[in-house]
Amino acid sequence: MSLLRLMAWFSMRLGRRMSRLVLYSVAAYFFLFAPTPRRHARDYLRRVLGRAPTAKDRFRHILSFASTIHDRIFLLNGRFDLFDISIDGEEVMQAARLCGKGALLMGAHLGSFEVTHALGRRQPGLDVAMAMYAANARKINAVLSAINPRFKADIVELGNISAMLEIHARLDAGSFVGILADRTLGNEPTEQAKFLGAPASFPIGPMRIAAMLRRPVYFMAGLYLGGNRYHIIFEKIADFSGATTNDRKAAVSAAIQEYAAAVERCCRAYPYNWFNFFDFWQPDPAAVRIPTGSE
Repeated sequence: MSLLRLMAWFSMRLGRRMSRLVLYSVAAYFFLFAPTPRRHARDYLRRVLGRAPTAKDRFRHILSFASTIHDRIFLLNGRFDLFDISIDGEEVMQAARLCGKGALLMGAHLGSFEVTHALGRRQPGLDVAMAMYAANARKINAVLSAINPRFKADIVELGNISAMLEIHARLDAGSFVGILADRTLGNEPTEQAKFLGAPASFPIGPMRIAAMLRRPVYFMAGLYLGGNRYHIIFEKIADFSGATTNDRKAAVSAAIQEYAAAVERCCRAYPYNWFNFFDFWQPDPAAVRIPTGSE
């Protein structure tokens, strides 16, 4: 935290362009001295690029990750003027907001979540809370406090009996609730979906929440394009508004497949933006597959 506070202080005083020079040293350190994440990143790049990644590819991947973390300092301090941000699907989100019924936003460890706050500046009244487990919430709050002590994250803590009630209340008030749905805690049910040519495990929980609350689901991603450019994507991938108890399992299964396909499209279009530096395709014998309606 001390180093992060120092970097935030350093960056805000020198400006984005000058402070970015440090990122090359940071990326080089992890490129040289983080063998396990490096090995898993190489596997991902091989799958998404369709060839053996070069050293340049692998360094660019790490540098993109470092860039999004560095840019978080400026985004959380309201410096959206420093960035060139394009948005695809803004009209989709505007229509969802005007309905006033709330929705679930399913993100992934793709690019930058903070840059999606730019949409809130363009659409006043668009409220987004993030749902995450308590341990992650504490870590996120500590990081955000180090970057900007005045910034207060709007977080719903999962893992307790009141979480569903709070999410339900926020959705009824017309707010959006975001969840990063491409990573599990290791002890929750998952479903296999084809991802970059091979089966991978995706958590069932996020889509199950949407199904139980009978809400629409939108995919979101804030993708880093290099320099100061970002591209935000919103698209509707499921709608549980009319789901019944009998068809809920099949609907959840179909939504997970749609979500995995949306993440894959972003990875193939922007391959250096996916930041899951672990063995994502490892066998998962404990995975729980939801049967389709025909089974």
